Amino acid sequence: MRKKLLILLSLVGVLVLLSGCTQIDQDITSESEGFWNSIFVYPLSWLLVHVAELFHAEFGYGLSIVIVTLLIRLVLLPLNIKQIKSSKGMQEIQPKLQELREKYSSKDQQTQQKLQQETMELFQKHGVNPLAGCLPILVQMPILIAFYHAIMRTAELRSHEFLWFTLGDPDPYYILPVLTAGFTFLQQKLMMAGNASANTNNPMMPQMKMMLYIMPVMIGVFAIFFASALALYWVVGNLFMVFQTLLVKNPMMKKDEAKAGGAK
Repeated sequence: MRKKLLILLSLVGVLVLLSGCTQIDQDITSESEGFWNSIFVYPLSWLLVHVAELFHAEFGYGLSIVIVTLLIRLVLLPLNIKQIKSSKGMQEIQPKLQELREKYSSKDQQTQQKLQQETMELFQKHGVNPLAGCLPILVQMPILIAFYHAIMRTAELRSHEFLWFTLGDPDPYYILPVLTAGFTFLQQKLMMAGNASANTNNPMMPQMKMMLYIMPVMIGVFAIFFASALALYWVVGNLFMVFQTLLVKNPMMKKDEAKAGGAK
């Protein structure tokens, strides 16, 4: 969990760095040069503008962000489902991992190698990939950065109004940052729910609780200062994740309850 937090903080730092000094003052066009512009920023800008033009309405560009966000989430859906399953598996095997750590508590090299070997065998036996929880973050961060660039470097997007805010400016009433933090918290809370027995014996529970509160606050604070369009992307994406977690995790919880009932 600490590694996940460090990765998130590092990637947010990269977001801040790139948003501040990577051609952010230059409008994106089909003639923009560079791998980042041609592969990430311009295609996303093109897609957002063309989806908006389909509506020919006052709220076209805001609706475009909502629709493109949902499309991105649908593309990432298999990866996120894998993350949910892996997270559940990691919670379930925490007591066994703790037993291995106590069994091989010695810090000498041979003992630590044996610990790593049996830990990997435990992961393989239960079909758990400890990196699966970080993979969606690694995949989504370039998309998030590209989204920010597409907004700020596309005149139609950054100057257009949607509901009560201008897409290229921060939310003047802080409604989107509050919603962003709230839905992030709800999504993480749902991820932790339904595994009471596993969580009780989970030595990583303090770190998980820390992440439960730190991540929503951190994302909410960033949403205060960044463009409202980016906050809108976060809100829609997190709301999608809430429904996704409910749809994926409820059947898993019912399956576990059925197994527990059968065991009795």
